[in-house]
Amino acid sequence: MPSDLLSIDLLELLIELAVIWFVVYFTVRFLRGTRGAGIVKGFAVLLAAFVLLQLLGLGTERLARLNFIVNYLVGIVAVLLIVIFQPELRQATMRLGQARLLRPGRRESADSRIEAISEAVGFLSRSQFGAIIAIERNIRLGSLIEGGQPLDARLNPALLESIFWPNSPLHDLGVVVRGERVLAAGVQFPLAEDGVLPAKYGARHRAAVGLSSESDCLVVVVSEESGVVSIADSGNLESPIAIEHLPDILRRHLQDSTDESPSESPGKTP
Repeated sequence: MPSDLLSIDLLELLIELAVIWFVVYFTVRFLRGTRGAGIVKGFAVLLAAFVLLQLLGLGTERLARLNFIVNYLVGIVAVLLIVIFQPELRQATMRLGQARLLRPGRRESADSRIEAISEAVGFLSRSQFGAIIAIERNIRLGSLIEGGQPLDARLNPALLESIFWPNSPLHDLGVVVRGERVLAAGVQFPLAEDGVLPAKYGARHRAAVGLSSESDCLVVVVSEESGVVSIADSGNLESPIAIEHLPDILRRHLQDSTDESPSESPGKTP
């Protein structure tokens, strides 16, 4: 057994193992259900092998060439991980920025917005008219809105119902809501990758999950085939949603959000 193993302080080793365990636990918990989960498992095997070699004396001069190769590969793997996990890292950064301690103290009542969206979604669901509505929170969707049809209209059920009425030019794409305003319609949302959702979900649900993965917005979806209502938040799809419970569920998801106040100019998008 190498002398390095005998010289390790037990308390120091326990502290290091505890820190490593917490980091691994929260990483796996965050990546659970995402494309990164399988990659993490494979990387964990490589990391365990690397640590074992280090403990057995890889860091000494006896295996200098092998040590050089491993250190070189570790640098490459670190860069690859940043590229592979770019969506997950972006989502983690957004969640960190949404921490209560980092948010402004001002809050806006969302009751009228929730009532308008719930009434419109109820009508669309009963009529089996497909719809997808993105509700902004802290992160603005300015670049996404530029590709749609600008509206800057006051939010009301009739407006949403007319947008998603069959054969409407804006029917198949999404609507973006900021505060009490409908900023744009006919907006193309980014799709979630294949395999993230079961095959029974269509393009609207993939777009809802994709957008909620890349931003902190809340996305409401109405299935055109069944009229079932779903909600996507942080890359997770909650489905089905009972119409009578929709206002309470929206309120629960939006209660900690901080939107623009109505006095600000809603027509400006970053």
